[in-house]
Amino acid sequence: MKNQFTTKLDIIGINPFVFIPDEILNEIFKASGKNKSPIPVKGTVNGKEFRQNLMKYSGEWRLYINLTMLKDSPKRIGEMLEIFVEFDDSDRTISIHPDLEKAIKENPVALENFEKLIPSRKLELIKYINNLKTEASIQRNIEKIMKHLTGETDFFGKYIK
Repeated sequence: MKNQFTTKLDIIGINPFVFIPDEILNEIFKASGKNKSPIPVKGTVNGKEFRQNLMKYSGEWRLYINLTMLKDSPKRIGEMLEIFVEFDDSDRTISIHPDLEKAIKENPVALENFEKLIPSRKLELIKYINNLKTEASIQRNIEKIMKHLTGETDFFGKYIK
């Protein structure tokens, strides 16, 4: 099968990863129309489906293998894996919760600070609110985010109660 290969699971720091063969990388670059990271990809690891980003780090392209892609991946370094990978052109846009968007837009300081955040931090805040279950917890955490964005608190994270 095209874009399928066998490779050894490696690690850099605490991050398990695999290198992608050059011919497959070139195919992904061609399909995506770019050769700068991140590049959204999809595929399988040992038959299990994943969606991930290809990343270039220290001059080398890597597909990081997280725990949802491969159970106990940090403990499996050196294991041979069957990988299938291709460019993922599906829409990965995550919509901001309407109440969070309204609160941010109504506060000029919060809006300015939100727009200054790096994309991954914005996404983290958006995902956090979107994953909450009850209206009460959504509203309570929007208030916390607003305090963070207006400078009343230094940090907003997943572990604040």
